[in-house]
Amino acid sequence: MLEAPPARALDAYASELRRSYAARVAAAKRWGLAQVPLLPPAPPARKPELRTREGFEVDGHRARRFPPVFTTVPTRQKVVFLTIDDGAEKDPAFLRMMSELNVPYTAFLSDYLVKDDYGYFKRMQDGGVTLNNHTLRHRFLPGLSYKAQKREICGMQKIIEKRYGKRPTLFRPPYGDYDRDTLRAAKSCGIKAVPLWNAEVFADRWEYREWDRDIHPGDIVLSHFRGKDHWDGTMPDMVRHFLKLVTAKGYAVARLEDYL
Repeated sequence: MLEAPPARALDAYASELRRSYAARVAAAKRWGLAQVPLLPPAPPARKPELRTREGFEVDGHRARRFPPVFTTVPTRQKVVFLTIDDGAEKDPAFLRMMSELNVPYTAFLSDYLVKDDYGYFKRMQDGGVTLNNHTLRHRFLPGLSYKAQKREICGMQKIIEKRYGKRPTLFRPPYGDYDRDTLRAAKSCGIKAVPLWNAEVFADRWEYREWDRDIHPGDIVLSHFRGKDHWDGTMPDMVRHFLKLVTAKGYAVARLEDYL
């Protein structure tokens, strides 16, 4: 039989939990949140099996040859995943907010928007965020030849590897549009999965893909690196809008890569 931890160790652990919760309460208050964001459960020991969602097939059964395309991760856990696209807005307050609240998210970057400040996204990466592929110039891929699509995708792979030291395995096509050549090119560039999204959050509203206009376990939520030039608000405003709804509905925000 395992011995119980000494009472002194349990007291220290309880004290650390109280300090951690107090820090989270203080951070939530500092960033204008009435509720403390919920902590996600431990990542699953066995990753969910990803399949291209019905309605996203390419050439029917041949879709199995390609990286899976999906909007929701199969899980019963009440978690959602925040993903943020392109890289136009580079708000230092956003980085502080996400760090202090300890909210995970995944970035999908386009080089034409991030190249004026690669350092901003290096700070993001240093905070534990995975930087993924959203093409070089954010073009409508189905309108391009296979070779042109491959240049857009593989070119961004090389940029991220050069600047940030790691070649992405996740890819999101601009506008969520793709064809067979897109997936063929993505696979040839080393892409393993193509997450789309099931809901989108802005600074002042949500938009949904499902008929019930709600979030569900495993949903991927899209947002963008945007500020007052494009939105009626800032990126911290978007995060507040996002967290208020998911927390009120009993959802935690989990790290997408932990489930893939």
